[in-house]
Amino acid sequence: MGRAVTVATCALNQWALDFEGNLERIFRSIDIAKSRGARYRLGPELEICGYGCSDHFYESDTLLHSFQVLAKLLESPATQDIICDVGMPVLHRNVRYNCRVIFLNKKILLIRPKISLANAGNYRELRWFTPWNRARHVEEYFLPRIIQEVTGQETVPFGDGVLATKDTCLGAEICEELWAPNSPHIEMGLDGVEIFTNSSGSHHVLRKAHTRVDLVNSATAKNGGIYVLANQKGCDGDRLYYDGCAMISMNGETVAQGSQFSLNDVEVLVATLDLEDVRSYRAEISSRNLAATKVNPYPRVKVNFALSCSDDVAVPTCMPIQWRHHSPEEEISLGPACWLWDYLRRSKQAGFLLPLSGGIDSSATACIVYSMCHQVCLAVKNGNAEVLADARKIVNDETYLPEDPREFCKRIFTTCYMASENSSQDTCNRAKLLAEQIGSYHINLNIDAAVKAIVGIFCMVTGRTPRFSVYGGSSRENLALQNVQARVRMVLAYLFAQLTLWTRGMPGGLLVLGSANVDESLRGYLTKYDCSSADINPIGGISKTDLKNFIQYCIENFQLTALRSIMSAPPTAELEPLVDGQVAQTDEADMGMTYTELSIYGKLRKITKAGPYSMFCKLINMWKEICTPREVASKVKHFFRMYSVNRHKMTTLTPSYHAENYSPDDNRFDLRPFLYNTTWSWQFRCIDKQVNALCFLYGLIFEVLT
Repeated sequence: MGRAVTVATCALNQWALDFEGNLERIFRSIDIAKSRGARYRLGPELEICGYGCSDHFYESDTLLHSFQVLAKLLESPATQDIICDVGMPVLHRNVRYNCRVIFLNKKILLIRPKISLANAGNYRELRWFTPWNRARHVEEYFLPRIIQEVTGQETVPFGDGVLATKDTCLGAEICEELWAPNSPHIEMGLDGVEIFTNSSGSHHVLRKAHTRVDLVNSATAKNGGIYVLANQKGCDGDRLYYDGCAMISMNGETVAQGSQFSLNDVEVLVATLDLEDVRSYRAEISSRNLAATKVNPYPRVKVNFALSCSDDVAVPTCMPIQWRHHSPEEEISLGPACWLWDYLRRSKQAGFLLPLSGGIDSSATACIVYSMCHQVCLAVKNGNAEVLADARKIVNDETYLPEDPREFCKRIFTTCYMASENSSQDTCNRAKLLAEQIGSYHINLNIDAAVKAIVGIFCMVTGRTPRFSVYGGSSRENLALQNVQARVRMVLAYLFAQLTLWTRGMPGGLLVLGSANVDESLRGYLTKYDCSSADINPIGGISKTDLKNFIQYCIENFQLTALRSIMSAPPTAELEPLVDGQVAQTDEADMGMTYTELSIYGKLRKITKAGPYSMFCKLINMWKEICTPREVASKVKHFFRMYSVNRHKMTTLTPSYHAENYSPDDNRFDLRPFLYNTTWSWQFRCIDKQVNALCFLYGLIFEVLT
């Protein structure tokens, strides 16, 4: 009777505007799906042009090339006898929509525009697209001639409709619609849709994967049905890493799980499921059935095709599985490593250079590169020909075989310890030992000559000699002398990145890696145009607390024993003179706050949307056991003063891997002024008024009790 349907979904490493590469990956996913018996194939959001085209969506070229790719797909024998669901932008009556184009055997069945656009955080879809606001309405779309010549169709259905095949009914959602409170799958399910599809462009954030999985499973837990989710994967040209996790769920349980982090450009999941399981599941939910009798029907596009076979009694079906989530430390080890690999191979550079200070942040960055080398060697061992080809191009050796992560690291990763008279021997030794253990090509150099030359020019011009505060200098002199050291390191980092391989008789240049964490960026505890100014930064969206846990993970999983002494040492910039040969400067003392406090401030400011007064009100309860209201007020004021004084630094922040929802990235995620009234006079006066009221109240309570 036809009850076992076989469907396929995929995670593709698409690249914005790489139409040729995107087409090849789409074809490959269709071939794999068909070879495994699938009759329906779902791809990621905007997979033809790439999700991250941004303002290129305004260009008519993007629309033209998307239709050219669609024509190639339609006319190819590879797409015969399988329903293909692909994503691309479509201009309908001079309005641009984010669409799914669903076709079968050279005929377009339906163009389904996105209804709920993602427009928060990193997403700006309303800038480029318009949501389809005509619920359950389908109208004619006039195809461009390039498509008419292939399909023989002049018009096709466009709008909020569903597909009715011979054996079931399919309805599409697009990414954000799953997250919306009124998700289309609710009404579609009540109207008899049995298979829901979702094409996503969902990026990685630490500890986010379970939310997506829960949403998918809950979509069919109350209403029954099969839910098929596809997602973009990899770095498609900016700060985000799309983390795959393609999945298939039925009646509230996962039946197929894709990888979250992988160097495979194409990953296809196929599942065979029994439609009768959906029907019997729904049949006993009386509340669902009562609601179904009142639902407004969706326009149905009839499809003379079945996802099942007539004789499928003996066909085995998939059983529920337990989803395996990565720990945050595993996510840090894998996500930024995959992002770095995509950036390296697509930028056609020969490797990375990292100023390695012997502290936690730069060491964590080094460990991520080492993890990337592990992933490359593992992928090659598992037969990934693309990764092998990319590795050979990077090292410029057509016979090279990356088998040992340390050996591969030596070829593509240069670390550089830039000592000054303020550097300790301890940090020098730590950097050297870590470099030895991960296998990087390590350089030791001293910047004192360059620093003295620059300060000497100033002294010659002005006749004044700045001094560190320990030698009687002012705070202005002290800070300026620290900044000169930091900026010299940035200049030297780029010089060595461009010419180090030249000195070794090797072609190409290196990408400079930054290593400022999200908390330091939020506080502005960095020198503008110092070593935080790099090409990319894999830890710029990760907190100090998470980085410390990641370092411990690397000690245990990579056996990098050099990290033990790095973990135990207090974080320091080493920009002020040593005292008796020992470091006297520490980060937390300089900042006037701890890294733990910074994480809390960051989450309250960005995620909870708290200004100074609201933050104070929340913290007097959170910290009531450890701080008085006056102490809390002092801490909040200090944070907001420092945050606002240093906000201008965020405008030049190195592009960083996005991993935290309280990132201060000024590019598009955290849009704020960079010139503030740093007195916060009105806001701080409200805090003071509340502090005085609380002190008066506590005084009255004390009098009553005594």
